Amino acid sequence: MSARLAHSDLLARIRPDGYSEHGFALDVGGVEQSHVDLEDPTVIRHEYLRRIAHVVDTAAEPGAPMHVLHLGAGALTLARYVQATRPGSPQAVVEIERELPGLVTSALPLPRGTDLEVRIGDAAQELAATGADGSARSGGRGRFDVIVVDVFSGQSTPAHLTREGFFADVLGRLSERGVMAVNVGDDAGLRFFAAQARALDAATEAAGLAGAWTLADEHLLRSLDEGNLVLAAGPGLERSRGADPEGLRERWLAGGPHPAAVLDPAETSRLISAIEEDAHGSRPAPRPR
Repeated sequence: MSARLAHSDLLARIRPDGYSEHGFALDVGGVEQSHVDLEDPTVIRHEYLRRIAHVVDTAAEPGAPMHVLHLGAGALTLARYVQATRPGSPQAVVEIERELPGLVTSALPLPRGTDLEVRIGDAAQELAATGADGSARSGGRGRFDVIVVDVFSGQSTPAHLTREGFFADVLGRLSERGVMAVNVGDDAGLRFFAAQARALDAATEAAGLAGAWTLADEHLLRSLDEGNLVLAAGPGLERSRGADPEGLRERWLAGGPHPAAVLDPAETSRLISAIEEDAHGSRPAPRPR
């Protein structure tokens, strides 16, 4: 199945993954964006999504329902994961491509019992319309326990979704146990990642939080190679770390995928500074990915 996406004018196509009869991939513009295992939604192929799933699991005890907001739909891989691991969790997704959620759910039905509200629009605008207490457009369910930011237009992240003000709005919609996870795709040198991490770090400081964690492939961080990194922040991480200072790192490292690296807020800050020092001079400014 396929559909032309009006906002980006790209072709979205759902195809068998070539590995199993119940595995499917979503391609947008000829690039694989998401993967779904219809038989077992806890199977997550893309490494960065597996790291985000570990962050999601931090927000509550195993099996406990959570209120989750997904900024960016993809193939609804994480929404399926949440329903499979935490049945009955109220979820919402914001997607700017009007045709995409219908294509995905028609070709790849959601697990039975999934409670998912679909909103079409710009992620920042829809987040602002939610209201500081999460009540407007969220069924009166209060603030979100998890907000996942995985937003692309074509192959780029819209610039206004990479700035301090946007991250401040995301943090402001989190519950006391809430966590946010941001997917950052970047070229070698990781300059765009550094800019985005710096913006999130500033937003956490303004919110009275310690800063942002980084989850990524160990080799990627050592070589500053191209790839995907996950930034994580929120009051839920502060509470978890307060009870067990090394517990978060150990848990996320153990979860993989391997080789895994987990940087705490202080280490993330040092990485940002190292990237900025390396990039100092006449190199082009970072571009959204």
